[in-house]
Amino acid sequence: MKKTERVKSNILFNEIIQDGTKVANEFFTIFFKNKEEVNNLYGIAAPKRVGNAVIRNKLKRQTRELIDAEKKLFKNNRNYIIIIKEVCLRSSYVEKKQALKKLIGECNEK
Repeated sequence: MKKTERVKSNILFNEIIQDGTKVANEFFTIFFKNKEEVNNLYGIAAPKRVGNAVIRNKLKRQTRELIDAEKKLFKNNRNYIIIIKEVCLRSSYVEKKQALKKLIGECNEK
């Protein structure tokens, strides 16, 4: 994921969470909000209860990799915030990938 595709401002991050639509499963929670521009922006968050900074950063790196691999599945004209849950610590990369694909499909239906 390129730096230009990331949600950088705290205001926009909070706006997507407060005003956006929520879809969740046991691995991730995705908030998304429609916008005028064509390109998508992605934000990733891992709460402190997931683990220390090293573990949270590892999970965020893996999630960025998953987003890059499945970028074509995301619907355009939206901003996304992906929140990582604790279950991701005990699951494999393949399980996370399948869960994210399924969740993206649910987002596209709404």
